[in-house]
Amino acid sequence: MRRFFAGLLLFCSLAAAFASEAPVTGRVIKVLPLFLDLKGRDALSPSLFDRDAYQFQLRQHTNEVSALRFDVSWKAANAGDAKIKLRLELRGVGAAGLPHQVLREQSVNPGYFSRWNTLTLGGADYKAFGELVAWRATLWSGDRMIGEQKSFLW
Repeated sequence: MRRFFAGLLLFCSLAAAFASEAPVTGRVIKVLPLFLDLKGRDALSPSLFDRDAYQFQLRQHTNEVSALRFDVSWKAANAGDAKIKLRLELRGVGAAGLPHQVLREQSVNPGYFSRWNTLTLGGADYKAFGELVAWRATLWSGDRMIGEQKSFLW
């Protein structure tokens, strides 16, 4: 009978240890900044080679660019019902060499696998922003940063 109670006590203590709340962890896997043309396209065909060539053309002809889109791949573990936010911070140089900083934020739903989300800077905001210098994509659980990826100049 003592062995039964000792085994039951051990089982309950292990169950309580595994049932405790694990902290939310996450990471930003990849960030793809892409220019969009006047029709909202980032490429003329599905080929990655054509996309890179078209992006080069848009960088050379900035009057054909209507927006800047960031495709962000991210993953969060142990999230449960936690509120996860994806935040994108952009630094640029506008007219007369004045610096600009823009913040884009989006609530996201975690899952078992990695996810892709899109954040866009377009329209009048893009025209006023100027040339992109640096960016940083972060993943937040409440007020705690759980993942980050940034450009070289950040």
